Amino acid sequence: KSFLNHTAYLSCYFPNSQKTDIKDLRIFWQKDPSEVVHEVYYGQEKRDNLTPKYINRTKMDMDKWTLQLLNAEIADEGQYMCIIQQREKESPRVIHTSACSLHIIANYSQPEIARLHNGELKPNEYLNLSCSSSGGYPKPEQMTWLISHENKTCRFMHHTDISQDAVTKLYNVTSKLSITVPTNTLTNISCLLHLGEQLGSLVSVPLGV
Repeated sequence: KSFLNHTAYLSCYFPNSQKTDIKDLRIFWQKDPSEVVHEVYYGQEKRDNLTPKYINRTKMDMDKWTLQLLNAEIADEGQYMCIIQQREKESPRVIHTSACSLHIIANYSQPEIARLHNGELKPNEYLNLSCSSSGGYPKPEQMTWLISHENKTCRFMHHTDISQDAVTKLYNVTSKLSITVPTNTLTNISCLLHLGEQLGSLVSVPLGV
């Protein structure tokens, strides 16, 4: 996993138990069979065969057998192959291959609740709210509402509108809630954006009614 516009670290998982000299190895990084991401040719980094979008964006840490991919973009998501060949008299021999998958993360803004009308509300009128969060990746699961009063909290799941920007590929999320105005009791309303099992969730500042 890597954050958007940060450096991603992709490992070859090469133990090099034979302690082979880097000058006797050719190391290729590929994404899909058609894209050459990085090449180390018998100890020298070689740029002639690289797919243009990776030029000046990669560095190889020879001690850790790890590729650094600079300014990781959402388009960089996918599976990468590391292929290592050893120099031999006839032709180079493949001694190691491994694959790793890259997933990009962009932080969503803190969910924010907005009232959809002005003026004072009377008891038993409808209160219309929206909650929104923007600029995140990957696609979130859903948004839920939490309504707390008198030591009780109820959870509401309403339709969540999720849209993706065609250029940046980042997601924006909105959900709407309509409830009757509570009488004679303070009510706190929050909304919760669920990002998935590994990323957890984000909660808004509560709105007191």
